[in-house]
Amino acid sequence: MHDLTAITALGGIAPQVDTVGEVTLSEVPDVALASVAARLRKESTCAAQLKALLGGPPPQAGRAKLGEPYAAVWLGPDQWMLSARFETHQDIAAQVKTKLGDTASVTEQTDAWCCFDLTGPNVRAVLELLCNIDLLRFETGHATRTSIHHLGCLVVCLDKGQSVRILGPRASAGSLHHAITTAMASAL
Repeated sequence: MHDLTAITALGGIAPQVDTVGEVTLSEVPDVALASVAARLRKESTCAAQLKALLGGPPPQAGRAKLGEPYAAVWLGPDQWMLSARFETHQDIAAQVKTKLGDTASVTEQTDAWCCFDLTGPNVRAVLELLCNIDLLRFETGHATRTSIHHLGCLVVCLDKGQSVRILGPRASAGSLHHAITTAMASAL
């Protein structure tokens, strides 16, 4: 039998944490992800079932639904990325598919993305160097797609001016991490 050990997107056994000044970048490996796309002519039914799953309506354009056990980010018309704790939702796509049935196409995304939380009072200064988000209007629960270091990323505001979650391609986790820590060193 194989004796395998799980590693984080940055290749470590434990998540990497970097602090510059009062801002901390934390690798977050305990996130399960699944994409949901409502099927043609089943959009309303899918939205109703997502509402039951999320405990409220699915997020609209530029928004995220923060919560437990599921959170969701709007990706496009009738499309969302759902997340949950990996520990309890290792099979998130199967769990979500069971709830949504034939109203949506659900795909596993967990190992395609890396996740970082950027926290601290000077998060805005770091983000200004990284991407073109209108940070004056980026409130808690807002979310957007943007480019960071030539990588397509999702940025979710967890707490205005204090905390954001950045999801990027796992295959480029090292480059994304480098870009964020370089911006931290430059801005702080």
